[in-house]
Amino acid sequence: MSASIVVVGAGPRGTGFLERLAANVPSLYGDRTLDVHLVDPHPAGGGRIWRADQSPLLWMNSMAEDVTMFTDDTVQQDGPVRPGPTLAEWSGLDARTFPSRRAQGEYLRWVYEDAVAALPPTVTVHEHRTRATRVGGPREGRQRVWLEGRTQPLVADLVVLTLGHLDAELDEEQRELADFADRHGLVHLPPAFTADSDLSALRAGEPVIVRGFGLAFVDLMALLTEGRGGHYDADGAYHPSGREPILHVGSRRGVPYHSKIGYTWTGERPPLPRFFGPADVDALLSRPHRPDFRRDLWPLIDKELGFAHYHRLFTAYPERTAVDWPDFEEKYAAADPGGPALRALIAASVPDPADRLDLEALDHPLDGLRFTSYESLQDGLRSYIRADLTRRHDVKHSEDFGVFLGLLSVYGQLLRVGDVGGWWHGFFSFLASGPPGPRLRQLLALSDAGVVRFLGAGVTVEADETKGVFRAGSASVPGQWIEAAALVEARLPEPSADRPGSPLLRALYEEGAGAADTGLLQVDPADGRITGRDGRTHPRRFALGPFTVARASGAFTRPRTGGAAFRQNDATARAALTFLRDLAPAGERHYVKGGVR
Repeated sequence: MSASIVVVGAGPRGTGFLERLAANVPSLYGDRTLDVHLVDPHPAGGGRIWRADQSPLLWMNSMAEDVTMFTDDTVQQDGPVRPGPTLAEWSGLDARTFPSRRAQGEYLRWVYEDAVAALPPTVTVHEHRTRATRVGGPREGRQRVWLEGRTQPLVADLVVLTLGHLDAELDEEQRELADFADRHGLVHLPPAFTADSDLSALRAGEPVIVRGFGLAFVDLMALLTEGRGGHYDADGAYHPSGREPILHVGSRRGVPYHSKIGYTWTGERPPLPRFFGPADVDALLSRPHRPDFRRDLWPLIDKELGFAHYHRLFTAYPERTAVDWPDFEEKYAAADPGGPALRALIAASVPDPADRLDLEALDHPLDGLRFTSYESLQDGLRSYIRADLTRRHDVKHSEDFGVFLGLLSVYGQLLRVGDVGGWWHGFFSFLASGPPGPRLRQLLALSDAGVVRFLGAGVTVEADETKGVFRAGSASVPGQWIEAAALVEARLPEPSADRPGSPLLRALYEEGAGAADTGLLQVDPADGRITGRDGRTHPRRFALGPFTVARASGAFTRPRTGGAAFRQNDATARAALTFLRDLAPAGERHYVKGGVR
């Protein structure tokens, strides 16, 4: 009897795990036989998010040259490097363009097929185009995975969950808003993947309150404008079709995510990690209490990102500094994180305040700003977006790119800590994972055309029972409200252990799997084994991806940036193969298959 693994989820994370499995089988598992069952209702490779049957208007928010699914020598892993092409190299697309999600899906399908082809003939992959609903079985024995529409479960020695981003049932606020909409004949679209939402109820010319200014909003914007027949001319101006609703958009920050950086890095990279590396994490984890993000982690992260920023500023633009880099670096290293000595050093060494890094100000760009009307707010937000576009496409401000590299380095270290709360992930996305520059230029054109209207920061939404409408207000324009018969929550569902949208995850929690306060599944950051509420890791169950406390910044990454998800995939693949190899004495599971795979 062959050993077997069930992998639930065949998107990029499942594909990445399979790629690492293929890379490690020869050294860890030899020519023993192995059955790999891949379970997903969507095609393997792209999975749900990158599937082919979605609008070609939906783009990636990365350039083709910045997307790879393959490891290199910057990935800190024990398994072998298995190089491969970037999306640009594989597809022939212009390296500096932002491809459609369909194009990325085709690349991911090829990566999947390449990983399958790299497996030895003793390993067989079986695809099951359905959903997994439950995992059962004893800790010491084989596991059973029940599939939708089938009476007999898959039986396996190990289960690896690579579920990707998950839906969630509505929380109390969203249920109340949905009930209100039902009573008054309004439209309420709760948090969801925009590509999966039915937007047909949003009527032409009617106001729509949109809460959320991240990538889900960018998708919404594209589908309700060009997706309804509007177009941009050669000068970038938008010409409505007349079928668009009027989108009133706001959020906690009140501004869109920062534009993707539009230039290429040249010269020396900051030597990272420097102040938040493996030794620093080891020291934090050795303490008797669990590290607190704001108290223990954030000061080191702030100093690390500052180091990346100032390293680039001093080495690339010394004319904008008042001292030499070696002198600054020595004093910067000696100063306490976030302390007055560090602030004084920066003030004395960097004359222009605009050249200093202020992460708190970046996180709250509209704090303290008040506008007398929504009309004046429109001008203010357009100026903010234009300034952001200019800066993020100006190589003279490549210290921003230094911070981006610092963010990637920090993210990789935080994976060892486990769940650090939702704020960090939102802040990372705001600075490092924003929309392509062309999307923000489209946003400006839509604002000029009156199709998009800005609400500002600190947006609140109320259900007005008297008028039977939704009302939105913001801290940016106190005392003034926008009314609409439609509300769209333009954001992904928040993870929840109490309201998981996945029946499989619900069953795991009911059986005893642990969840963090943020609703994420508890796993051992070292190898991805699922952790129970009793603190014990399950020897036969693993989980990788954004639904876990060890969520990485993405299932794929820029070449030569460490690839934190790749490191996790490798660790889990090696742990799984080692476990399977050690299940039985040598020779008892040493079969060679005949026939064609």
